[in-house]
Amino acid sequence: MASIQLDKIGKSFGAIDTIREIDLAIGDGEFVCLLGPSGCGKTTTLRMIAGLEQPTRGSIRIGGRDVTHAQPKDRNVGMVFQDYALYPHMTIADNIAYPLKVRGVAESQRREKTREIADVLHIGELLDRLPAQISGGQQQRTSLARALVHPADAFLFDEPLSNLDARMRVEARAFLYHLQRSRGMTAVYVTHDQAEAMALSTRIAVMCAGDIVQYAPPLEIYRRPATTFVAGFVGDPPMNLIAAQATRSDRGIALRGAGLGMSPLASWPALDRALDHGDRVTVGVRPEHLRIAAGDDASNEMRGKLYANEAMGPESLVTLCLDDGVRVTARLFGDAPVRVDGEVAFSFDAAQITLFDARGMRIAGPGETPST
Repeated sequence: MASIQLDKIGKSFGAIDTIREIDLAIGDGEFVCLLGPSGCGKTTTLRMIAGLEQPTRGSIRIGGRDVTHAQPKDRNVGMVFQDYALYPHMTIADNIAYPLKVRGVAESQRREKTREIADVLHIGELLDRLPAQISGGQQQRTSLARALVHPADAFLFDEPLSNLDARMRVEARAFLYHLQRSRGMTAVYVTHDQAEAMALSTRIAVMCAGDIVQYAPPLEIYRRPATTFVAGFVGDPPMNLIAAQATRSDRGIALRGAGLGMSPLASWPALDRALDHGDRVTVGVRPEHLRIAAGDDASNEMRGKLYANEAMGPESLVTLCLDDGVRVTARLFGDAPVRVDGEVAFSFDAAQITLFDARGMRIAGPGETPST
């Protein structure tokens, strides 16, 4: 396996910059997800790594070798496509063996390697069938087998699970995790599904409008999102974001917003540098950090009218509509339905909030050293 290095890679179509100048370093054996909404540039980035798109500027290295202008066949990467891209007139065995055939591998070796990888992926009994005669999950594994049958420096996945049903996606996700970790393969995986990215990645590159806005391990992104975009994109439900205004007093900085009330925040050094009296700020809080307010814990609260109360089995999702129309959702654990109606208040621990400045950038939390 090998590392992958993108240095100031950009891609333009005419006057439109699809990918701005991005840098991305992927270590040998890492599983990196390119995560973002449709149109953010993640598939274009993957296709540039594969050689299916040529960058307008910048360079690409795989295993230390400059492959910026190399043909796809000369990059030694395996790729799994979203639609599987199987040859319909070929058997499953011939589809899997095709990369070996074009490289001139002897037929006996092709059969041996095809059988070996098919058994690993639990499709050995399907080798004589055509793609139309097997299920979507089996086609996905066939596409994966075709990518893995020839040793490669890296493996590229373009939303390979998007055509599977929910149950099969969970099974395939666990299988991919086990396969990548057990083989130590370098993998780059494109998805718009943040659950897939969180489950599979060693690191996630969150993309927005052709830029990488945060590149970090999954829990770092979840706990400390760099921007309001990341906070609102990662998580299901995502982080609640409430507009507020800062006021200063000798007790510290207090935050007020429509339906939001908080006690002054002390012991938060970064706030003194980041906020002045009257500054706009965004308060972020994860749904699992909210609870129905009791009489003795309402110093930090969000108050609004009940919008939805969804019993999900092991948890309930309760959503309020604040005075300015912003909806706030709490994840409340327990299989008993939550009984609330009319006006409801959520309370929260100030230590669990995330603050963003007027530009949408995260303010360093308590105990963190503010960036200069």
